[in-house]
Amino acid sequence: MNLIFKALLAVEDPTQTHHWLLPETAEIIYGGLASVIVFAGLFKFAGPMVKKSMKARTEKIQGELDGAANARSKSESDASGIRTALGDIESERRKILAEADTQATAILTDGRARLLKEVAELEAKAVADLAAARGRSGEELRGEISRLSSAAISSAVAASLNERAQQELIEGFIKSVGASK
Repeated sequence: MNLIFKALLAVEDPTQTHHWLLPETAEIIYGGLASVIVFAGLFKFAGPMVKKSMKARTEKIQGELDGAANARSKSESDASGIRTALGDIESERRKILAEADTQATAILTDGRARLLKEVAELEAKAVADLAAARGRSGEELRGEISRLSSAAISSAVAASLNERAQQELIEGFIKSVGASK
């Protein structure tokens, strides 16, 4: 029985091929024709789409490169304009600082002149106030001296004159006043 079984197996075993590397001949023919049909269909229908997408991609990349080149040239011209303006800014800054120094000097000179004028006016006013104060104090002193001296004379005369001498002086004064009329 083993022998029959082995004979049946040897006759037709679908899992066994005639060569360890190559498939059966029918599989090679049918597989080859199917691959040619698939590749031909891809070449005919997908080929133009692939070419079109590659061309669009190339144009897009070229557009981006052109835009980058334009942006670079514009930025370089802007940078050169900024550098030129920076030089102008530096000269403008120097000019403004020079004007500010001139104005500050003028303000200081004017302020000093005004201060000197105000100090002179204040000194003149102080001198006038001192003279007026001297005059007032001199007059007040004279008035006080005359008041004190008249009080002292009255006290001295009253103390030195007696009643009789006073009567004679009063009558002499009245006579002299009456005689002058």
